[in-house]
Order: sequence, then structure tokens, then C-alpha cells
Amino acid sequence: MSKLKNPPVPFIDLSTQFKELREEWLDAIETIGSSGTFILGPNVAGFEQEFAAYTGTKHAVALANGTDALILSLRALDVGPGDEVITTPYTFFASAEAIDHIGAVPVFVDIEPESFNLDPVGVAKAINHKTRAIVPVHLFGCPADMPGLTELVRVNGLAMIEDCAQACGATMNGERVGSLGTTGTFSFYPTKILACYGDGGMVTTNDPTVVERLKKLRNHGAVDGFIHDEVGYNSRLDTLQAAVLLAKLNHLDQWNDNRRAIAARYCQQLADQGLV
Repeated sequence: MSKLKNPPVPFIDLSTQFKELREEWLDAIETIGSSGTFILGPNVAGFEQEFAAYTGTKHAVALANGTDALILSLRALDVGPGDEVITTPYTFFASAEAIDHIGAVPVFVDIEPESFNLDPVGVAKAINHKTRAIVPVHLFGCPADMPGLTELVRVNGLAMIEDCAQACGATMNGERVGSLGTTGTFSFYPTKILACYGDGGMVTTNDPTVVERLKKLRNHGAVDGFIHDEVGYNSRLDTLQAAVLLAKLNHLDQWNDNRRAIAARYCQQLADQGLV
């Protein structure tokens, strides 16, 4: 078998952005290391504020990962055992896993053939007296049919948790994903659009009551010091991860534009070859 003349193109190169932001990252390590603040702290609070402004929401709560963002959103909205939550089967495991974790029942509704996102027509048929929430997934950077789903939520008095793990920065009718539901959930896993150097997550919302509950749940259910009034989680964002996410947030729109340009180039060249 002959050797390839050119090496294969890697599916993804996670070192590229590091090279671009290397100096900012190393400066952050030195600053945070000297401060001794490694969990939450000013960097996390600053990132929460900037991310809320970016998504067009009033609040953002940073968590340890995107799966916790889904689980804690459901908990903060008092969804639990005996409830049904409608979502899509065409998604990563965590979308349904989070529903099962809090004791609710995931109800799968089919997707639209063009967008691959949750079909509002199917959702309408699946709603019953046990339904408490809908979890649409904005897949491959494309928002679900939020106008259709929002109307169903309004009419039926449901909560809506947007799974924005694959669509950070995407917009629909001029509004960013994460601002269209009761809460928006984000993952900052290294392969995501806005990625940290480990795990990280975020919940966005306009509801101050949800924010208060999320902040309690992420810190073992503590209300003050070592006073805990419910069982929560250990789901706090590392300060270093917040620092790199703050640095990257300033580049996110440009990086998304670059992705669109590259996708357009692929589409054009495939079309020229008669492959699409």
C-alpha cells in the first residue's frame, strides 16, 4: 500500500486557539496563582456578567459542566419525579440523562427532516397533564423552531430549557440562543464553540428566583456558610477556566464567522464537484 503524499487533515486541532491566546492564558495562570482564588471568585463573577450581556439575558450562573447546567436547571424549576419532559432523541446522551437524573421521564418527539431539530407539531401532540418542561436542542449551531415551541410553552404553562451546547453565539430573529427559554444551558467542553481547557458550563435566565436556586444548588445546597437547607451538588466553575473563557468570549463572533466562511467554501467546492 502506497503512503499518502499529504498527511490527513485532523478532524479538530484543539491547540490552535491556545497558540493564539497563549500569552493571555499564561498571564492568567500567574495572576490567579498569586491570588490563591481557584474556585469561583472575581473571574467567575466577571465571566457570568459578560456572558449574560453577550446572550442578552439578565443573569448567568457558571457551573462545573454542561450536563450539570441541564440537571440544575430542571431542579431549579422544580421538575422532578412523576413529571414528563419532552426532548429530542437526536442529541447527545446528556439531554435525556439530565431528565432521568432528577427522576422525571424523558419523552422523545421526532425531529424535523430539514433542520434535524425538535418538531413543534410532534411536541404539541405529546403534551399531557404530566408534562412540565420542554428541552429543545439547538443542533449543529442551528436554533430549533423557537417561535413554535414558545407558543406551546405559553399556552400550556410549561418551562423551556434550551440546550445550547452546540450553538453558542447563534441567533434567531436577532436574539441569541439562551435568551429564548426559561433557562439556557451551555457547555464549555474543549470541543465546543466557546471552549475552556477542561470542563465548564453555564445557565442563563431572566428569572432572579431561578438564579438564587442555581447558586445554592451548585454549592451543596448551602444558604450561608455551612448551613444547607437541601441536598445540592458540587458544581462550581474553576477560576482558571473562567479566565480563559473571558478571553475567548471577545473572539467568539469572529470565530463563528470564520466557521461560516469555511463551511461555505466546502459547500461551494463540493457543489463544483457535483457532490451536493
